Amino acid sequence: MRDIHYLDRLDQAEALLKPHRVDVLRQLAEPRSCAEVAAALGQTPQRVHYHVKKLVEAGLVAQVSDRRVRAVTEAVYQATARSYWLSPALVGRIGGRRERDELNLGHLLDLVEQVQVDIAALDRARPELPSLGVAGEIRVPPENREAFLADLRTTLQDLFTRHGGAEGDPFALVVACYPKESQT
Repeated sequence: MRDIHYLDRLDQAEALLKPHRVDVLRQLAEPRSCAEVAAALGQTPQRVHYHVKKLVEAGLVAQVSDRRVRAVTEAVYQATARSYWLSPALVGRIGGRRERDELNLGHLLDLVEQVQVDIAALDRARPELPSLGVAGEIRVPPENREAFLADLRTTLQDLFTRHGGAEGDPFALVVACYPKESQT
């Protein structure tokens, strides 16, 4: 089972985006038969088999084995990934890109889409690639926002300058800073 299955074909998205199929897919995080999934969801095995068949056709589920149950051979299925990402290209960009404004949330969305495309394109067969994810929350009073953003920009520019040579493995670095809804 892969970590991520990046869906960039419309038929895959259509197969996935049915409420009953999402429920079936969740049940198939572990290998199970249609009868087992049906029992867990309170549905008939025939209905579950119909949805599993559509998920298999789209490459989102695979038959991993079969077993004898009484006088019948029963197929066992499993989801092909732990997570499914829908490519923004499925819808396409509605309207043109805005001019590049680093303080614009639209620019941040463009960066997030690019990160998603880049991660999906990584060769999962290669040995584990070194990566780092850091997340946190910083509280900045309104009067200090400009100074905070200037410090952040300066720090990152210094990092790029020190490690931005032509030698070595290329890495992408994206830092996102956006307002967070308060949890009051």
